[in-house]
Amino acid sequence: MNPRTFRHAALSIGVAAVTLAATVTGPAYAGPVASAPAAVAGGPVFTVLDGVAHRLAVADRSTVARLRTAAASGPVDLLTADAGGRLAGDLRAANQRLLTAKGLPSGTGSLLRLRLAHPDMRAALARGEAPLVAAAPTDDSVTSVRAYDRAGRTVLLDAVRLPRRPVLVVEVDAERALSAGLTVMRRELDARGIGQAVPARAATQGATASAGYWATKVDAVRLSDDEEPWIKGAAEIYDVVAGFGLDGRAKVDLVQMPYLDNDGTTYYPNQLLVHFSAYKYDLADVVMMEDDGDTNYASLVKAIADALLVIVDGGAYTPLVNAVLDAIPTSWYTDDPDFVDAWYTLSTTSSGRLYGARANGWLDVSPYWVSQL
Repeated sequence: MNPRTFRHAALSIGVAAVTLAATVTGPAYAGPVASAPAAVAGGPVFTVLDGVAHRLAVADRSTVARLRTAAASGPVDLLTADAGGRLAGDLRAANQRLLTAKGLPSGTGSLLRLRLAHPDMRAALARGEAPLVAAAPTDDSVTSVRAYDRAGRTVLLDAVRLPRRPVLVVEVDAERALSAGLTVMRRELDARGIGQAVPARAATQGATASAGYWATKVDAVRLSDDEEPWIKGAAEIYDVVAGFGLDGRAKVDLVQMPYLDNDGTTYYPNQLLVHFSAYKYDLADVVMMEDDGDTNYASLVKAIADALLVIVDGGAYTPLVNAVLDAIPTSWYTDDPDFVDAWYTLSTTSSGRLYGARANGWLDVSPYWVSQL
């Protein structure tokens, strides 16, 4: 399950239909609602995914059978799957819309992925039971999940209880999206002069600095255990690390935590989080975020850069957490980039267990000396 997060807005995917919860003990399904998907009350990413889910649900039986078999073994890249002529073209067009919605360059590649909602559903697929197809919601607070049957009719499922009927989930390849998104953000931050602080190479760099620098190492990390929809996949966590560079300007480093998939689980990464190689002050802040679907990286980095560029070094350290969080407007899209937690004023001497400001997780940290080769 994903780490649960604190949201700026909630996505509603309710539709005008009779809601019958499908539970593990006795699945029940809504009656026929429509032959095509109704308007989706959600962000642009979910709109694309929902359209693809409906398209796959009504695809010819041989295509559905191939995709069903492939998804039973693991996630399927829909752009490389054997989808057939017109469907393949529709998927390529949908992927381009998805890239645009996430602020990613067209060269990023395929983000459209299909997976089986839960391993326990494999037995039903093996028996030949026709799966429903649903889009992964970009919000964790949903109470129902919209799926489509073979006729394209809407079926509403309980978001908490796992349905007995197998469900194929159309989702974003979050790992690829985050990797590409952080590249977009780093380039923009560098172009705006607030990218990762770079050590001075002139005489201002003392002998000690040239021999290495101090960093903060994450020995262990754990996020809170909260209930979430069964349809959600693994989390994609990253950190916005902010401090002041030697020039007195705010600087941002982006650190990915690809291992941090599940809440309620302790991880031991031994990962360097803060590099104090070129900070003016012996302090930095960390904002932990999750890409939960609708993150538009181009818009996100612009907002963060605009907020940090106006901060002036007043001769004393100013925490930058609030500036980063305030930079994320709720008006961009329905489900904003998720704020997981924040840690204020880490220093080269920070050690032990540090609880986040929102009490949604903790880090065990220790100082680490990075020696020059």
